[in-house]
Amino acid sequence: MAHQFSVAVRNARAEAIESTIGTAPILRIRTGSPPANCAAARTGTILVSITLPNNWLTDASGGVKGGSVDWSATASATGDAGHFEIMDSSGTTCHWQGTVTDTSGSGDMKILGGVSIVTGQTVRVTQFQWTESNA
Repeated sequence: MAHQFSVAVRNARAEAIESTIGTAPILRIRTGSPPANCAAARTGTILVSITLPNNWLTDASGGVKGGSVDWSATASATGDAGHFEIMDSSGTTCHWQGTVTDTSGSGDMKILGGVSIVTGQTVRVTQFQWTESNA
């Protein structure tokens, strides 16, 4: 039998992730595939960099963290989004990364309007959530 946790433990794990990353982290959307892990050298061109608000995700509920957000910034480069990274507020330590697709894809982050980003374009993320495992 696989390990199973209560909703309270799953919520606490989700909250710990946000508190460990800290306030005002930086979300970067980059071209190409993500590196092998967060400790690996960063890859791809940064298309947009968004400084997230201090309380950047909703409170965990039912083992789910995140949900409706409103994160936006102007793109600094042109290319196809392939992955994202969430860095600490100094932009030096990657704490979270995943793939990016349009809303019809299976990426960890979905971009409304497609993955093609053009310099000067406003890039807006309006939904971002994950579900803690081990229910």
